[in-house]
Order: sequence, then structure tokens, then C-alpha cells
Amino acid sequence: MSKTWWRDAVIYQVYPRSFADGNGDGVGDLEGIRSRLSYLRWLGVDAIWFNPWYASPMADAGYDVADYRAIDPIFGTLAEAEALIAEAHELGIRIIVDVVPNHVSREHPWFRAALAAAPGSPERDRFWFRKGRGAEGELPPTNWISQFGGGTWTRIDDGQWYLHLFDSAQPDLNWEHPDVRAEFESVLRFWFDRGVDGIRVDSAALLAKDPKLPEVNGAGVHPFTDRDDVHDIYRAWRRIANSYGGDRALIGEVWLADKQRFANYLRPDELHSAFNFDFLCCPWDAARLRSVISETLAAHAPVGAPTTWVLSNHDVTRHVTRYGRTETSFSFATRRHDTPVDLELGHKRARAAVMLTLALPGAAYLYQGEELGLWEVEDIHPTLRQDPMWHRTGNVDPGRDGCRVPLPWAGHAAPFGFSPHDATAVPWLPQPANWKAHTVEVQMGDSSSILELYRTALRLRRSLPHLGDGPMTWLDTSERVLAFTRPGDGNREFACVLNLSERAIRLPPHHRLLLASGPLSGDSLPPDTAAWLQI
Repeated sequence: MSKTWWRDAVIYQVYPRSFADGNGDGVGDLEGIRSRLSYLRWLGVDAIWFNPWYASPMADAGYDVADYRAIDPIFGTLAEAEALIAEAHELGIRIIVDVVPNHVSREHPWFRAALAAAPGSPERDRFWFRKGRGAEGELPPTNWISQFGGGTWTRIDDGQWYLHLFDSAQPDLNWEHPDVRAEFESVLRFWFDRGVDGIRVDSAALLAKDPKLPEVNGAGVHPFTDRDDVHDIYRAWRRIANSYGGDRALIGEVWLADKQRFANYLRPDELHSAFNFDFLCCPWDAARLRSVISETLAAHAPVGAPTTWVLSNHDVTRHVTRYGRTETSFSFATRRHDTPVDLELGHKRARAAVMLTLALPGAAYLYQGEELGLWEVEDIHPTLRQDPMWHRTGNVDPGRDGCRVPLPWAGHAAPFGFSPHDATAVPWLPQPANWKAHTVEVQMGDSSSILELYRTALRLRRSLPHLGDGPMTWLDTSERVLAFTRPGDGNREFACVLNLSERAIRLPPHHRLLLASGPLSGDSLPPDTAAWLQI
């Protein structure tokens, strides 16, 4: 395998509790994942990224980590994780694990020790404990707003407050403390020693804080986002990754509007790549998509980093649903579940979107279930919702449960093969009854299914040596059409054409049609349809 595999890999995101349930308790686990590795090999992916599988009270679905070196019993054991890594490698699939460095669980031994210690103690120095404002310290130290809604400070019995940029169950670490830096460098080595090929860094821009804790005022340097001193952390991490032979990758979750600041994380001595959220959030609009693609390529070029492309993940509304709405972009600030959805239109656009994604230069990420055409489940009963975003916003933000519903594998009724046939427990989130038409079993072998479209596109991408990392050139088209070429063999180039207009267009002269996202009419490309050509 290439030492720079991350530059053009197709990486499949597994959300462990919703992928496959091996022991019948209604929650996905490592046993279930191992039983489905052959499916991922059949699909044709190069790597798997796992959301956190560590020991955790699960206040935020595992992003509140109590022990980074242990597998939570709900998922299995460390021995099973090691076996999974080995089995995936035997199938030619690389493994990426999630590391959550901004915060830990309130059940982490460090935080439990901090709560038991006195104000000003060394145990509290690993976190952000502060006195409150007001005559009796009754007001939080700042008015910062949590990523999940509400405040970012919780007061404890002795009157001090602790910082949590997310939920109160996730106290933020103080990255100025040497213990914190040493611990996470040890965690990286622990997982690299067990054969993982990459580390996905959660909330990568949030680690460093201004110790003066100023308010967010919109001017100057932000007190806790994208501070310059965060880069020293990733330079140290890169040295560790490089010490393992140069084929281990660090991948950042970096939500930043400033493309130059974003690119700083991808300098040659820092992270290898980072998620491209501008592309994910972009509406279904030719001009906007072209702009995002061009700006992304331009931002990555000076630092020599590969681009990444992703349509959905475990935090956002599934793109089948987004593309079926009048407003097709994504924003956490405006996310709602109360607007109409045309799922037929959403499916058509989703088929075209993945062909665009896989044709672009760089690496691509696929979120589990998108290859089945799954949509956001928006009618989950309030009593069954588990996401803290739902609860902390007073049920205003619908949260992320709708994109985390367990996968349908086979059968005509829930649990659709997610759990063993003799399981008595129901899936941890309810599956829609009409997913029976979208199971792997139904779609596998059906040439018209979105699953087979994904598989065919991945097979073609692998067989065409100039897809993945490399150059691309825009073609002149009408303003509501995207078309570009990639180098090909001999005098034949590869071309991708995507029609985002309201009427059919004529395909450019070509030698061969390689693949289309939907039916064509001769040389006409219908609206919301993509085609791959040899020209």
C-alpha cells in the first residue's frame, strides 16, 4: 500500500453503535462490525474511520471519553479491536480511529481527582477551574456559548466553575499543562502500536485557550478557537506519526471559515489532511459548488496537502434529505426538521453528488448508509431522542439522532438484520418501516440501486489511475452545469459532467460513457444527473 494512501483514499465512516449489532442488545458493536468487513471489501473502500469506541458513560455517544486505552464494554474488548484491525488489514482496508483531545468525560480519573481536590490544587490545573463573577461568585466566569447550546460553565459544590465547550459531562482540558500533552502523545503511540493507520482529531481547532478567558467579541484573536499556539500540539503529533515509518496519518476536524487559517493546519509538519466542511455545507447550486471546489483546491495547493470531499457524517442532516428541500445547504444554526422534503428528488441528487465527489482530486469520505440512499429520520419520538443537542436547546435543535439510526441490512421489518434474528432487544434508535426497500439485501445485485452505483463508481475510480489525487481542469459550460476533466490514458481524458439546471443538456463529444447517475436519453443529460465520460 502507498505510504501516502490518505491523499486519494475512499474512507468509509463507521458509527459503531449503529453499524451492526453482533450480540443482540440493540447496540452496534465490534463483533457486528467484524462480521460485515467483507461487505466493505465488496463495496470497495480503502479505509474505515471509526467514531469513538472507548470506555465512556455515553453522555455524548462516546465523545465523553473516560479511558482512551480501553474499549467500552457496550462495543466489546480491546482484544476484539486488535482482531478487527488485523482482519481489516488482511482485506486491504486501513483503519482510522477517533481521538477526542479537547475534553474528557466527567468520569475520567483526572476529573474525578480534580473534583475531590481543593481549589488551586495540581489536580485542577489539568482543567479550567475558575471563580465565578458576582458578589458571591454566582455568575459564570464568561458568557461563552456551548457548541451544544446553553452556557459553557458548571458550578460545583465548593463554588468554583469548570469549563466545558460542549456538554457539562465533557470538561475541557488545559493544554498548557504538560501532563495533558504527554498523555495524548502516549495515547497516539498506544493506537499506532496496535496497527491503526490514522488518527482523526476531533474539534481540532479548539484545544488552545486564552488563559485570561476574555469574552468573545468578534474582533482580534478568538479566546478558544483557532489560536496560533494550537499548532505546536500538532507539530509534536506529526513527529510521532512520522516515527512509525511515514505511513500513519493525522486527519483534523477543522471547522473554519477562513481558508488560509484552515490551510495552516495542513502545513508539511502538521496534520496530513482535514475535512472539507465548505463542500458538505454547500447548497445544490452550480456556481456555489464550483466556487467551493476551486477555492478548496487553491487553499490546499500552497501547503501541498490533499483535498477531502464529504457529503454527510454523524453530525449533520443526511444529504438525501438536505437535497430534497428547498434550502439545500447545511448549517447548525438553522437546522430544523419542520420543512417539507421531496425524497425522490433528494435521492436523484444524492446519486449525482457522489459521482461528483468521487471524481474530484483528493480523498473522499462516505458516511455509513449513504450508499443505501438513507435519509434523515425526523420523526423520532421525543422520549427516544438521546442527543444532548436536543436536550440542551430545549428541544429546538433536532440534534443528530436522525442520521445515527441503525443500518438496515436485510429483511422486511425492524431490526432489518442489524441485530441477530433471535435478538429480543430493539435497536437503540427506531428504524423506519419503509427502510425495507433500502436494505443491503434488496439493493445488492440490482443494477439500478444506489448501492450498486456506489460500488461501480468505486471500482471505476480504482481502475482509472488518474482519479484521486492530481490535477483537474474546468470545462466551459453553461452557468448551471459543472464539467471538468482529469488526466487519462493516452489521448483520452476523463470527464465528469453534472447538470444542475432544470432542463436536459447535450453531453460533450466523447469516446465512451463510463457511468451515469441516472437514465440518459441518447446524448442528453437530464437535470440533477451526472455522467463520467472518456473524451
